[in-house]
Amino acid sequence: METLAKHLLVELHDCDAALLDDLPHMTALLKAGAAAARATIVGEAFHRYAPHGVTGVLVLEESHFSVHTWPEASYAALDFYTCGSLDPEPAARIVAEGVKAQAVTLLEVARGLPRGEGGISLARRSAW
Repeated sequence: METLAKHLLVELHDCDAALLDDLPHMTALLKAGAAAARATIVGEAFHRYAPHGVTGVLVLEESHFSVHTWPEASYAALDFYTCGSLDPEPAARIVAEGVKAQAVTLLEVARGLPRGEGGISLARRSAW
């Protein structure tokens, strides 16, 4: 099915809490994911919360990647939105492995479906 964009929503559970709370580490992981997906970074904003947690976004020529962590729950939520033929799954894998996630759930949303093809198409799966 041809779409304008792919939107991958990722939940990472049972992660290493110290890694989730490490701003330079999370920034590097998201950038490594962008490189693996062959995305072009055009901007970025990252922030570490007090007492814990990290949030960040990479603005891509092809759209965006974002992360939000809850170290106290060993959990991270990620959003990988890509236009065209760019595949965000390599980025998701790099981040999941980089925080030692024990459980990964992905929700893939096909965006920009042609009229008459049912609007948004969803596919949910655990891991790869």
